[in-house]
Amino acid sequence: MVPLASLSGFALVSLGMVLTPGPNMIYLLSRSILQGRTAGFISLLGVILGFVFYMLGAAFGLTTVLLTVPHAYETLQWAGAAYLLYLAWNAVKPGARSVLTPRSDLGVDGPRKLFTMGLMTNLLNPKIALLYLSLLPQFVDPAQGNLLLQSLTLGTMQIAVSFSVNLAIVMAAGSVARWFSSRPGWLKVQRWSMAGVLAALALKLALDGR
Repeated sequence: MVPLASLSGFALVSLGMVLTPGPNMIYLLSRSILQGRTAGFISLLGVILGFVFYMLGAAFGLTTVLLTVPHAYETLQWAGAAYLLYLAWNAVKPGARSVLTPRSDLGVDGPRKLFTMGLMTNLLNPKIALLYLSLLPQFVDPAQGNLLLQSLTLGTMQIAVSFSVNLAIVMAAGSVARWFSSRPGWLKVQRWSMAGVLAALALKLALDGR
């Protein structure tokens, strides 16, 4: 069993992680605005599956491959950086609109594509794997028994926190859009700010060492 103090501490760390703006939050917000809460929720399920993948990988020791196999981490690192730059370009390219601008001309993606895009947004961020590898050992205590069970318990806590916060984002996206729609100037600021954040994340990801 994981001590309550360790579980609570890990929950607080997980909360800080999910509240930090990143690809998952931006994707879920934009999809919820553009296609509605149901689409946002389906996308969120894809994001959560990505967390499950990394949790199981960390718990069973599989994500150590990223640190031991030559070029494995670098490949995922550059793929993630390229994806973030793609999202940044889409935010500011000619004719682009803010993700907070309601649109009627957007092609409606089916549930499978929404789910897959949510999954890939999460999987293309190798920092998730590294966060699990660096955080879990700090909260696992061999004296408390089964290490695998402790890892799965902590991972499940992180997923529950992430799901709850991101669900709130999906549900509140419409209200945020209405606020911005009455303030056109802020839509441009938001669009370029989002692109800047995405580009900065891409640059940091590309330049970070192992």
